[in-house]
Amino acid sequence: MDDKAIVNMAVLAGEIMLRSGAETYRVEDTIKHILDTAPSKDGAKTEALVMLTGIIVTIDRPGQEAVTVMHRVHDRGTNMHRIVEVNEISRKYCAGELTAEETWKRLNEVRGKQYTVRIYNLATVLVPAGFAPLFGGGFREIFASAAVGAVLAVLMTLGKRVRISSFILNVICSAGIAVTALLLRGQIPSLNMDTVIISGIMPLVPGVAITNAIRDTLRGDYISGGARALEAFVTAAAVAIGAGAGMALAGMFLQGGGL
Repeated sequence: MDDKAIVNMAVLAGEIMLRSGAETYRVEDTIKHILDTAPSKDGAKTEALVMLTGIIVTIDRPGQEAVTVMHRVHDRGTNMHRIVEVNEISRKYCAGELTAEETWKRLNEVRGKQYTVRIYNLATVLVPAGFAPLFGGGFREIFASAAVGAVLAVLMTLGKRVRISSFILNVICSAGIAVTALLLRGQIPSLNMDTVIISGIMPLVPGVAITNAIRDTLRGDYISGGARALEAFVTAAAVAIGAGAGMALAGMFLQGGGL
């Protein structure tokens, strides 16, 4: 297998992991292990630089032109299952249990694996309902949180289809959560609206991003750590702005309507 193919395979593995929410150091470590499978009898040097939004990989052989690939990573999410699969595939390849062709095929299969819209929406409904008891909610709050989660699932599905920015989508979703909670409070006066709103925004909270920001920073990856921290802050700000605006607008509407 030539250097170009090995570099492309390493970049593909890194892209899948980075898009799935893996830490920067973990992505670099996986890429480096794959690159080190390249023949190095002539003193070839391999390097990998991973940032939150891009990957740079190179193999440099004395007397030959270096093979370098730079790949931009646009969207990121959280999918721990794909990270585990890529780790397993890379280990088997480095141990010689998989050929390069088999590894490339399996990586592409993992790359195409995504949670279906139905499963994703179901989780979006169940997560708020599951958090409601943790915040002191009763049966009313659990069912109300599930209803809020259903509204959130619809808004997120529509937002992804029209491809609006993540910041605007988070604002709209959190505003929809607040408005729905206030409307439910109007129908059920004894409903704890705060519990419903907090439970509803939990799927939007950037918990994994904050954790990875700290881990990258402690590992010395200050660029990626700072970028992840800023991304988490922007997401949290969008959620807060949306929730506040939704509560204010819904409150004005309900007061104006005499409800």
